[in-house]
Amino acid sequence: MRVRRLKLPMDRIGVAIGPEGRVKKRIEDKTGTTLSMSSESGQVIIESTDDNPLGVLTAKDVLTAIGRGFSPTRAYRLFDEQSYLEVLDITSYTGRSVKAQNRYKGRLIGERGKTRRIIEETTDASLSIYGKTVSFIGAPEQLNIVREAVKMILSGAPHSAVYSFLERKRREQKRKPTLWR
Repeated sequence: MRVRRLKLPMDRIGVAIGPEGRVKKRIEDKTGTTLSMSSESGQVIIESTDDNPLGVLTAKDVLTAIGRGFSPTRAYRLFDEQSYLEVLDITSYTGRSVKAQNRYKGRLIGERGKTRRIIEETTDASLSIYGKTVSFIGAPEQLNIVREAVKMILSGAPHSAVYSFLERKRREQKRKPTLWR
């Protein structure tokens, strides 16, 4: 039996369990695992029910995504073997300053969510800004582009330059129809 442990933020445990335990049950069914969750500590224990190590890792990724602010529906993208989760620590750009972290998170989100929406629409990846991290879910090619766009924003590039970069990448990727809808 394979076992993994994970700690989720306290405000995300309820989301990981879901109404009437539906999110937890779906993760267990899709991955062949059993999840034990503590609403007091945020501790999650993932156990394989069919000795499938990939199921344990997938469940861990889905739960990590939920813990990083993704809705369960967006986190379910990770059930697809072609989708991956990447988490980028904002503090490597901002240092420990909470004020700077909030400013950079604001840049990533944009006015009324414009920047986040443009990144998601042009790459077909999902983006979540939560706590001191920015996380993304998508195929490897999508993640490469999102990572570069996020790093540009965190490095102080003008939003217009980032939008131009994303449009250029989208045009390039449209020539590869297997990666883009």
